Amino acid sequence: MRHIISLLVLSVATLSQPLHAQSILSRTYSFDARDKSAIQVKPTDVFTPEQGYGYDFQSVIAEARKAQNETFHLSDGIFYFSVAVPDGNYKVTVTLGSKKAKGNTTVRAESRRLFMQNEETKKGEFKTCSFIVNKRNTTILLPDGKTDYVRIKKREETKMNWDDKLTIEVNGDAPAVSSVRIEPANDVPTLWLCGNSTVVDQDYEPWASWGQMITRWFTDKVAVANYAESGETATSFIGAGRLKKIVSLMKEGDYIFMEFGHNDQKEKRPGSGAFYNYAYALKQFVDEARAKGVTPIFVTPTQRRSFDKVGKIQETHANYPEAMRWVAKDLGVQLIELHDMTRTFYETLGVEDSKHALVHYPAHTYPGQMTAFQDNTHFNPYGAFEISKMIVEGMKSLNLPIMEHLRSDYTSFNPSKPDDWKTFHWNDGPFIDIIKPDGN
Repeated sequence: MRHIISLLVLSVATLSQPLHAQSILSRTYSFDARDKSAIQVKPTDVFTPEQGYGYDFQSVIAEARKAQNETFHLSDGIFYFSVAVPDGNYKVTVTLGSKKAKGNTTVRAESRRLFMQNEETKKGEFKTCSFIVNKRNTTILLPDGKTDYVRIKKREETKMNWDDKLTIEVNGDAPAVSSVRIEPANDVPTLWLCGNSTVVDQDYEPWASWGQMITRWFTDKVAVANYAESGETATSFIGAGRLKKIVSLMKEGDYIFMEFGHNDQKEKRPGSGAFYNYAYALKQFVDEARAKGVTPIFVTPTQRRSFDKVGKIQETHANYPEAMRWVAKDLGVQLIELHDMTRTFYETLGVEDSKHALVHYPAHTYPGQMTAFQDNTHFNPYGAFEISKMIVEGMKSLNLPIMEHLRSDYTSFNPSKPDDWKTFHWNDGPFIDIIKPDGN
């Protein structure tokens, strides 16, 4: 039975929004009263749609603290802060630091998208950091003035990605944030991500995907809008209206990334197949993007951790990677060979150490986890973090103009020389799920 620390019931597919959400230009929320011109956030300010801002998910954090054990531990000072805003891209500027103590702060947003990672501040020191957060709900505004909706899955109704508020998670070894400023930023290029559980923003520990980690590597001149969802195929993604929602919002100069293949090979209905409905669906993505002046990028599917007797990765995706390459060549679409890079990555780590990139954990590592995790498809935070770097390297190899907006602390990555999993540091969030995501 599924165990979630707390079931979230969020509003989705909301047509009307509060006046303050419609009229927001820019607002700064202060947590330590240093900025007299900012909105002072009091400890009693709990988020409500009527107020439009406040602390969020406090009961979830409290419940998770009660359930933590020796290996699952929440940082002191972790909190969530939500602001009601319409769909769009927002520049979020956080001032890190405290007059009273040194800090070590990680900032994530929405469904665990990583933006700032263990930023150190000395006592009395303050740092200002900015990044772009994409916020969305399920409403699709059509050119003829009518509305449609993304047909999300039942479990997505509890995800932070499909609601009417932008949520910031403040975490870290010693979280210290003195203020948060939020302002619209719809003039920046957006990277639209389409895919399955290897791409999606995973809400729950210990699952993670590269789409929620790649946000870590770009400045506040780039937005990432991750529309991927667990269990999706290229055709089901279109059928659910996810592509329609993207098309309604995309603009010239944007990019759309597509990684499918894991679930597509399970489709058995008439017309299914790598060179049939899969190839046809990929062409639909390309045609829709190019009609809007958007650059399509294909990403071949990540490998599964499936070793043969001599320690080499076995091919488990049939001819789906080849079909994507064929469509890319036929249509002149640029392609990132994540299939090959993840093979190198797993083989370099080896049969045993490669488990540390995926959700392989002994029983009782997480509260409510009665049996061992042994998932050879879905990444943990370390694996997702490493694979996000492979995507960046793939983008660099294509000489995409967007690469001028990489953060200065990004260093070149080689999947044959991965970062040491033993030194990777991740601060757990309070949401946990002991059932693996949909898809294989």
